[in-house]
Amino acid sequence: MKAIRFGRLSAVAVIAAGALALSACGSDNAAGTSGATNSASGPKVTGTLTGTGSSAQASAVDAWKQGFTQANPGVTVQYSPDGSGAGRKTFISGASQFAGSDAAMSTDELTSAKAVCGADGALDLPVYISPIAVTFNLQGITSLNLTADTIAKIFRGQITKWNDPAIAADNSGVSLPDLKITPVHRSDDSGTTQNFTDYLAQAAPSVWTDKSNQTWPASLPGENAKGTSGVVKTVTDTQGAFAYADDSAVGGSLGKAKIKVGDKFVELSADAASKAVELSKPADGRAANDLALSLNRTLTDSSAYPIVLVSYHVVCTAYKDQATVDLVKAWETYVASDAGQKAAAAAAKSAPLSSALAAKVKSAVASIKVKS
Repeated sequence: MKAIRFGRLSAVAVIAAGALALSACGSDNAAGTSGATNSASGPKVTGTLTGTGSSAQASAVDAWKQGFTQANPGVTVQYSPDGSGAGRKTFISGASQFAGSDAAMSTDELTSAKAVCGADGALDLPVYISPIAVTFNLQGITSLNLTADTIAKIFRGQITKWNDPAIAADNSGVSLPDLKITPVHRSDDSGTTQNFTDYLAQAAPSVWTDKSNQTWPASLPGENAKGTSGVVKTVTDTQGAFAYADDSAVGGSLGKAKIKVGDKFVELSADAASKAVELSKPADGRAANDLALSLNRTLTDSSAYPIVLVSYHVVCTAYKDQATVDLVKAWETYVASDAGQKAAAAAAKSAPLSSALAAKVKSAVASIKVKS
């Protein structure tokens, strides 16, 4: 399987190189005439681009680095997956040109960023959409229908057996065992936890009375594990376990829940995750080119899967020189391109940006300029 994955990724990288080369010839190149490789005249951007932040993006960034640097051999891209909070702090300090973050910048962070980015500050660019799976370990059962209230009650310890009437009611014909449910959650601060608890707070407010938070409520029952890999391992090793995890890490031996949306149960898929993001609204109080999103977890459109994580690249509205501007614009244009999104999907099972959202990202990137 690994050989197939690398083969697909290499193919995407080659396609990406060609796409970037062609885009350099057009008048709509967001990075200007120096934004990509032209096979006739050589690389048009050079230098070192530094980013730090989200570990959820790490596999996608590796794929983007491969495609982008193949098209631009004079470029080195460095990315350290130290976590979203660390990434935003490093960016605000001026030590990196972009940050990867599973949460948009706060108002205070946007204000602080003006010291390095100029009067207009920073921009949040959504570049990576990751479906979050509600996963379980039940022998012989690979799929279950679950409502938000049922999920919340399991994690709060109000539903403790798999054959509980609330689960059985939505799963006619499924032989549910008289087995204890073992909820599993993250022990570390996590963007996945923040997005999952945001879903519970919006979709099951009468049950989930806690606010969205990167830290799981300490008073609740269940097992804890560090990182996505720790959660998935615990569920895999525990019959009856129940958890939330980034879909890219959930193996084929575990079951996944279909989530109640409107009057239907929706299966997790890349297209359904993208649709949920497309239907969400811009966050309030943001600058014109800042694309921070307020995710709607109570959608009724059954083509959307509501439990998603949106990860951003945070960039400056202005940089100190034209070379840095051209490099950042070329990089982010590739990341948001069809080729870049396909490379991320092949490497990380992420969901692609919708064409409408990708167009907004490219337009925001085009606005980046040199400090006056």
